[in-house]
Amino acid sequence: MANARSAWGIDIGNRALKAVRVAREADGVRITDFEVVEHENILSNAGDNRETLIQSALVNFTQAHNIKKEDVAVGVSGQSSFARFIKLPPVEPRQIPSIVRFEAIQQIPFPLDEVEWSYQLFKDEASPDVEVGIFAMRKELIQEHLKYFTDAGLNVQVVQMNPLAVYNGMYFDERLKGTTMVIDLGAENTDLIIAEGETIWLRSIPIGGNSFTEALVKSFKLRFEKAEDLKRNAATSKYGRQILQAMRPIFADLVAEIQRSIGFYASVHRDSRITRVVALGGTFRLPGLQKYLQQNLQLEVQKIDHLGNTPPSDARVAASLSENLLSSVGAYGLALQAIGEGKITSSLLPQAIRRERAWRAKNKWFAAAAACVVLGTGLQVGRYFYEQGQFKGQEGTENDITKGLGQATAVDTLWKGVEGGGTAENAKIATLRSLADYREVWENVYTDIVTSVPAPPDTQQDPKTLGPRKDRQQVIIDDISPQYKQDLTDPLSRTEADIMTAVSGTDAGRFAGAIRGAPGIAVTATAVPGGPAGPRGYLITIHCRTPYYRGLELVRDKLVASLNQKKTQTTSLLASLKAGDAKPQYIFQKVWIARAYQLKNDKARVDQLKARAHDTAEHRRPAAPAYPAGGGSGMPMPAAPAGAYPQFHQVYAPVAPARPPGLGVHIGVANPDGSVQEPDPVDPLTNEPIIDDWDVIVVTAVVLDPGAAPAATDQPQATPGEPPPRPGQPAGPAPGQPAPAAQPHVPRS
Repeated sequence: MANARSAWGIDIGNRALKAVRVAREADGVRITDFEVVEHENILSNAGDNRETLIQSALVNFTQAHNIKKEDVAVGVSGQSSFARFIKLPPVEPRQIPSIVRFEAIQQIPFPLDEVEWSYQLFKDEASPDVEVGIFAMRKELIQEHLKYFTDAGLNVQVVQMNPLAVYNGMYFDERLKGTTMVIDLGAENTDLIIAEGETIWLRSIPIGGNSFTEALVKSFKLRFEKAEDLKRNAATSKYGRQILQAMRPIFADLVAEIQRSIGFYASVHRDSRITRVVALGGTFRLPGLQKYLQQNLQLEVQKIDHLGNTPPSDARVAASLSENLLSSVGAYGLALQAIGEGKITSSLLPQAIRRERAWRAKNKWFAAAAACVVLGTGLQVGRYFYEQGQFKGQEGTENDITKGLGQATAVDTLWKGVEGGGTAENAKIATLRSLADYREVWENVYTDIVTSVPAPPDTQQDPKTLGPRKDRQQVIIDDISPQYKQDLTDPLSRTEADIMTAVSGTDAGRFAGAIRGAPGIAVTATAVPGGPAGPRGYLITIHCRTPYYRGLELVRDKLVASLNQKKTQTTSLLASLKAGDAKPQYIFQKVWIARAYQLKNDKARVDQLKARAHDTAEHRRPAAPAYPAGGGSGMPMPAAPAGAYPQFHQVYAPVAPARPPGLGVHIGVANPDGSVQEPDPVDPLTNEPIIDDWDVIVVTAVVLDPGAAPAATDQPQATPGEPPPRPGQPAGPAPGQPAPAAQPHVPRS
């Protein structure tokens, strides 16, 4: 299909319909028309009136602009759609579609026949790697959205996710220099777009302009509409300071989510560094928001001042566009894609509509050809030969039908002979397919944990700007140690005080050993023979440090609070799911603080860090920790370090590993007896001692398949689709045997 010379992009937002028309002209592409139609009420608060408000906006728009013969591209929310980016293995180009389809089946959390999906290849000519973006949305959501436009008689040619439309607009205007992050702050959610070279990364945050309005509703006890007016006029209001103060918690939440996203992106793209931030969305009219983000992100935050290379020739259009510039980039990108100028060309327009339009286009040519035959040979003669041709043409179809009927009868006869067979083979196939069901669970759990702490300081940053170490709200994760448990009933019934006691070793009868070189817990299975097993999942010990002088509170406010918030979000999602919907694969069911103390109060822990620093300096992996004689649950426990946090009575600390001599030049001070005294470990950025840091252990129980009914079993059994235990951890003890002690684990250096 040839690209149109002009097209409209329409974005129906929470507060207004935004529409941009672009056209090809002699000097390039220009915006030729623009319209904003505000809704009488905000859609998120309209309830059953939402559909009427959208229809009314489209009617007002089509009455003002005759666009029924023009191509239209429409946007859908990034929050209600799905995007995933995957690197493909090196294969021949003709094999890419089949590989992408296989990945779509694995990645999209719904059956493919329930979604409209498409994909886009991203390839940098300087790199052999090929990345694919897979995009999908539930069919009923797309059909519901398209119905508004088809009822209005509009010719929709493209359906695109709003963040991808924004990317198309920014890419066409050459605003994505280096590694750029675009923050599109909408009414209900914020879309983050990180563009680097020929690749992009997306995330949707459930914080938007309505979140700021809701903060004013709660603070000043106003109706939503009144609070919205107050927010919009905050820049000129005499109560501007009080308004901004009431919205400050939302500012902080937004910054925290953006920092988490930057941290995750940096952990996946280790060679990348974001250099620019572009702010979009009407909410950025709030005074101070741009400056607040700039100060907290330590990045320059810019706003765009125009769209397109040349301004619209109509002064009215130019003025209206300038007033609504920050909220119109999505509609601009949609229109560009409709005329073939979008960098991303994928579309979620239903396949049925595409096939119908392609067939109608072919039928026009068939009708024209038949007309030429009739006119060229005379009406009667032409009609005779035309009908004869039609009859002759259908003879082949009749033969094909007869042949196909015979083949179907033969196959049916054969099927009756094998019906019911292949049961064992089908079971094997189901088992093999299930092996991929949980392949991303641990990756996602790990990501949720590491993105729940404040982002680390930039290693390129001047150490002088970091400030006193004790004031840095930074959490360093030293070790994440999981244990797979077939039954989590016992630990889920425990309080935080129970976990503290378990870590101290005084309840070794029910909790055993240590997890991988750091204090932790191992719980015996409590399944009743013949009864239902409890929820299965992981017990995860997170060993972390923080230089902040109120370290325990910081870990509670950041790491623990974030994991609990994820539990709340997963619980809400479970409550909203319908029958047949895909359920979340895991939930952070419970989080405990197991131990907290300052490093200077635990010599063994400081020695362990010294050893790690020493081994790193010599380019060697640290040796496995040596444990006191006895080991297991019966090992002796040292007395609590002086000054330890009051409610923690005894602390298990591994003895520092002995290092054999002759492995390199020792770092430290030589004692008269020939031994070496290692210096205190220091911060690699500022060379400050870290012995005043808080050392905190957090334990979390991650339940797999939340909301699923437990299966009846008398002992742990491996089932198809069950995630395997981590290496070195058996799924469960043999009948009549005690649970094995956890194996020592070398912490990551």
